[in-house]
Amino acid sequence: MVAVVASPQKHTTMGTAHHFFVHLDRSAYDLGSWQKASGLKVSWQMCEYRSGDSNHVRQYPGNPSYERIRLSRVACPDSAVVRRWLASLSAEHDPISGVIQMLSSDLKPIIKWTLRDLFPVSWSIGEFDAGGPKAIVETLELAHTGFLDDSVKYRRS
Repeated sequence: MVAVVASPQKHTTMGTAHHFFVHLDRSAYDLGSWQKASGLKVSWQMCEYRSGDSNHVRQYPGNPSYERIRLSRVACPDSAVVRRWLASLSAEHDPISGVIQMLSSDLKPIIKWTLRDLFPVSWSIGEFDAGGPKAIVETLELAHTGFLDDSVKYRRS
């Protein structure tokens, strides 16, 4: 699958060394730039097999398991786009694919991850406190079925 990533120049950017731009396929929603992205991790279950009376144990990689993606940023105008996307999902919930792209400070793409069957798990915004200079942080958590091109392929004998 080839993912087309919309232009990050039209979104709010943060004054950080790197940031992450999130685009949803088949959707009118570009979720903008994010300061933090965590959970881009895959691990494999370990399967062991021992035949008959042998003491030799064979190990094989099992199914991959992906962590949930957690995105964070200071609340900005792009936060309204996220809210509209979340509101649209309450009527119809169809998993889609999406791209997280790491950009340099001058908005040049560094690397991207294409997430399959993406859907939101939670969204939150920090506490509002007019008495302090603390920034309000928005957090979005996404579940997905993977970012590796690891479709099962069968070998013919």
